[in-house]
Amino acid sequence: MQIRPRAIIDHVALRHNLALVRRHAPDSRVWAVVKANGYGHGMVPVGTSLEAADGLAVARVEEGVRLREAGITKPILVMEGFLLDEELAAAREHGLEPVLHQPGQVALLERTRTTRPLRVWIKVDTGMHRLGFDPREVPDLLVRLNADPGIAGSVGLMTHLAQADDPHGRFTQLQCDRLRALDPAAKHDLSIGNSAGILAFPASCTHWVRPGIMLYGASPLHGRTAAELGLRPVMRLETRLIAVRALLRGNRIGYGGTYVCPEDMPVGVAAIGYGDGYPHHAPTGTPVLVGERRAPLVGRVSMDMISIDLRGLPDPAVGDPVTLWGAGLPVDEIAEWACTIPYELLCRVTARVQMEHRLKH
Repeated sequence: MQIRPRAIIDHVALRHNLALVRRHAPDSRVWAVVKANGYGHGMVPVGTSLEAADGLAVARVEEGVRLREAGITKPILVMEGFLLDEELAAAREHGLEPVLHQPGQVALLERTRTTRPLRVWIKVDTGMHRLGFDPREVPDLLVRLNADPGIAGSVGLMTHLAQADDPHGRFTQLQCDRLRALDPAAKHDLSIGNSAGILAFPASCTHWVRPGIMLYGASPLHGRTAAELGLRPVMRLETRLIAVRALLRGNRIGYGGTYVCPEDMPVGVAAIGYGDGYPHHAPTGTPVLVGERRAPLVGRVSMDMISIDLRGLPDPAVGDPVTLWGAGLPVDEIAEWACTIPYELLCRVTARVQMEHRLKH
């Protein structure tokens, strides 16, 4: 019996979530965001499976190159663009679409002309104040780039939403209005909507949308669960019980002895820990599933193991499956217990965990 933790990736759920994007943004083309190793799900298999997307989006040139080397021919957006000559050369060689967000990139583009033109996007800072050109700089920049023979087609305009996770906030609409105002004649492709924008702000559904976390089945909206939004979890993180202990009242469990047994009780030990990407700071009470039943963690998370209160479970035994998140136990809920976000939990699953891709039910 294998006790190594597994992350089971449900590609049927992945494609269901992409179809949900289509329903919310029927007139938009879709950049499926697969950066950070497909949010921890495996960039190449996820990118290959999302064949119904119009393109893929990554953060860095090296990620785009890896997708091309895997045989993926779709358009690929590089959201952090390039900084170095070799990155620009790789973007040209592999037909990537880099995002320009600061003047040095434009200068590098103009002084390294080749016979292979690039399609590029301008990132506009409409209020997030992380990356992007000031809106006042954009009209002149568009003239400059659209006249450049090294640019393929018209330049796209994009921005990133800072507060779209609040479906009642007003700032997202303001950001949408600021970007749209730069192209009143609709001469350029616009890209605004992220997962939260797609679900809560129709104004963000422009020519291209860029869904990320919703593709993987987690909610991007405050106060709304993934199930309420119609999303299906893509990753199930699971392991097995490797011991069932009969502990006595007063016994202390784990490092620091932070949990004291209130009575004689069965405690299970499962083979997973922060060395596998499970959050070290998940507190006592964080739920897992033993079989199909909920049970709480007790004591501290170790590098390779967690302890579980098995009271109330019928006949728990070594080898029983333990689900850390997945169907029946949303990653959003575990993130809330651990005072983090589902993005971090999914991306932190380590190489020690066996990745198993299920392409169909």
